[in-house]
Amino acid sequence: MVSSSHPAEAVALKKWHNVPSGKSEKPVVFQDTIVDIPPEVPRDHIIWSLFCFAYSNIFCLGLAALICSIKARDRKAAGDLNRARRHGRIAYWLNIIATILTVSLIVTLIVVSIYEPVLLWYIYRIYKTV
Repeated sequence: MVSSSHPAEAVALKKWHNVPSGKSEKPVVFQDTIVDIPPEVPRDHIIWSLFCFAYSNIFCLGLAALICSIKARDRKAAGDLNRARRHGRIAYWLNIIATILTVSLIVTLIVVSIYEPVLLWYIYRIYKTV
């Protein structure tokens, strides 16, 4: 698993190895082993942004997330991975906020539609008796 907190770097393993004292004291040289870990490709969250733009575009957050996703994809194609990560992270959080607001709005509408007849019936009884 590649961690984004550790940059890719070349790591040299042991160069010298001492032979046990019973044999010759001449050190044995081993060849260096270089481990090259490619940098993690930034994510642009374009599919999620399209979904938020089409279905949960509350306060135009879906549009903003889509714009940031497109910018992230453009920066990734240009080779600027730092800005691509930044735009991808902004798109990620805008998508999360848009999704949470949309789900909370749907839940609120469902709750209100369930309790509205009960509330209207209660108000009707109060004013009928007056």
